[in-house]
Amino acid sequence: MYSDDPWYDALASGWGETDATDAPNAAPPVASEVYLEVQRSAAFQEVRSRYRRFVVPAVAVFLSWYVAYVVAATAAPGLMARPVAGAVNVAMVAGLGQFLTTFLLTWAYARHARLRRDRAALELRWETQELTRVTRGGAS
Repeated sequence: MYSDDPWYDALASGWGETDATDAPNAAPPVASEVYLEVQRSAAFQEVRSRYRRFVVPAVAVFLSWYVAYVVAATAAPGLMARPVAGAVNVAMVAGLGQFLTTFLLTWAYARHARLRRDRAALELRWETQELTRVTRGGAS
């Protein structure tokens, strides 16, 4: 679950854990503890999950399409040289398709981020800034 998370080793070793005392004069948490707390939160995990649910399939599809184009260009030159319209052949259409899919993927990623992740990520950012402001003693 956390194997791809660079902070997992730090969390697994106990680094960044707070002690359970609720003393009234206890020092506020340091900024690193705030970020670790946010990282462990369900809201953060949901944002990461939404990101992965879009990016992993999109990258797999796009790389498959790219590799198919390269393999076809090297393994089937006769197919790629087949005319489509006038001097335009299959290789040209597929090459332009690479550009088109790049732009479409960029648009889809931006739309997905705007609709599914940006608001939740912004809320986490504000929450984190408020918590770190308190830890620095600059609550205003």
